[in-house]
Amino acid sequence: MEKKATVSDAELEIMEVLWEEGKALNAAEIRSLLEKNKKWERTTVLTLIQRLVKKGMIRQEKREVYYYTPCVERKTYVKEETRNFVNKFFKGSTGHMAAALMSDDSLTREDIEELRDFFNSRF
Repeated sequence: MEKKATVSDAELEIMEVLWEEGKALNAAEIRSLLEKNKKWERTTVLTLIQRLVKKGMIRQEKREVYYYTPCVERKTYVKEETRNFVNKFFKGSTGHMAAALMSDDSLTREDIEELRDFFNSRF
């Protein structure tokens, strides 16, 4: 994935709606799906959508109204953001990240077993 601009938490909520639906949506549809958890005004949703268009995260297509689709898959976005997080806070070392999680008891025994099972199934 080419380096994209930073996406705010609010913008990420728009992205999550688009990824989950898996099809082009117009602003009213996006707002309707967001209303389950957010009571954003129409103008707020439109502002967030336009920011995402400018950042190259979504594209718009003019039909009877504008429809929006993501320019990047969720999996790709999460992978890039995870890499950025590890680089920023742990100097690129996943080992340092794991050590940080272990040092303050952030990982439960179940978490550790889940990770072990994941790695054992992969290698």
